Amino acid sequence: MSASEGLGQSLRDAVKKLLRLAVVDERAVKELVRDLQRALIQADVNVNLVLQISQAVEKRSLEEKLPPGISRHDHVVKVLYEELTRFLGEEPAKLTIEPGKTQVIMLVGIQGTGKTTASVKLARFYQKRGLRPAIICADTYRPGAFEQLKQLADRVTVPVYGEQNSKDPLRIVRKGLEQFAGQKYDLIIVDTAGRHKNEAELMSEMKDLAKQIEPDEIILAIDASIGQAAMSQATAFNETTKIGSILVTKLDGTAKGGGALSAVAATHAKIKFIGTGEKIDDLEQFVPATFVGRLLGMGDVKSLVERVREAQVEIPQKKVRAFLEGKFTLKDMYDQMVAVRKMGPLKKLVGMVPGGVNIPDGAMDTAERKLDAWRVIIQSMTRGEIEDPKLVDSSRARRIARGSGTSERDVKEMINQYFMMKKMMKSMKRRGGALRGGKLPFPMR
Repeated sequence: MSASEGLGQSLRDAVKKLLRLAVVDERAVKELVRDLQRALIQADVNVNLVLQISQAVEKRSLEEKLPPGISRHDHVVKVLYEELTRFLGEEPAKLTIEPGKTQVIMLVGIQGTGKTTASVKLARFYQKRGLRPAIICADTYRPGAFEQLKQLADRVTVPVYGEQNSKDPLRIVRKGLEQFAGQKYDLIIVDTAGRHKNEAELMSEMKDLAKQIEPDEIILAIDASIGQAAMSQATAFNETTKIGSILVTKLDGTAKGGGALSAVAATHAKIKFIGTGEKIDDLEQFVPATFVGRLLGMGDVKSLVERVREAQVEIPQKKVRAFLEGKFTLKDMYDQMVAVRKMGPLKKLVGMVPGGVNIPDGAMDTAERKLDAWRVIIQSMTRGEIEDPKLVDSSRARRIARGSGTSERDVKEMINQYFMMKKMMKSMKRRGGALRGGKLPFPMR
């Protein structure tokens, strides 16, 4: 089982255990936190980082106010998702390759990181996105480096430049760049030597070579199997170059993968790619949110988070009171229902209102179906009619219907829905509980 699969299975088991509970109370949250700590420590994540993450998950899960219509189960999963994503870096590194210009990427790393294979994987990654990559073998120390690189690159028809007998990496890179110049390659990857056993020598050579060839980006390959020790390499690299990013190799085959990812993330160096297998196609962009969603085994976890965030939109107390007292216009009602529809079916969302709301079965279905028509109807009404729909008698309804290309029945349906909404809000005011804290069960704009 791979590192990410092992960590992911542990986290998924913890989430499933939580979701099976009828009630999520303090005891259940603390149990989830213990499972989280166990999973992260087994994945070689630094103990201090484990404590930071678990304490944040517990505090937020127990202290944050639940958004209306959101269960405690969903809220805790959302908190877990956000904290894991935040600790892995939140925003993904950019992959931009400037069109019309050949960009040079220098790949560096300590010997044994799988850097040569990573250079071909990187070329293949961009090749699959319609770009033309080429590789220069600047590793003049490891026997057979050029042959290995060429054999791998030939599988995906990526050209490689190298010189078997030369011991001058700078000369090789210059000649390689000259050979590929004018051939309309979008990307040239320079695979450097990885002979050093300490970061200081690696960084020194990287600076010297980078100064001579001025690459557009330098990427450091870090072996996931070194776990928390990845922090020293990532720190040194991050302090040496401002245009750098990280490629974590061998994430598929080590129990220390979580440690490597967390250690690098703690340095605030950007993890751009992760190697997820032995095949040439097994390289992917590192997107923290996607990676965490996969760990939790919830493909729709991102939509869950967005739904919870929508429900958390704060509303001015003045507007809450106005709605409760039925002081809203047709336009207010329409805008409100459009916002609600973005969160899901209206009927389902109204059913989330604490205490329930007595609305005829077909009313919400009608509202959902008619929203587009209502927008045109409102645009055909006068300001006075929008403010006070009681003014709309039969003759006005006919005029509005003609102006909007709808029927009088459509106009009357919308107005009836308006008065039903007013009645519903007054009913909710009497119940009181659904609107405490300055929030409505619908997002206001």
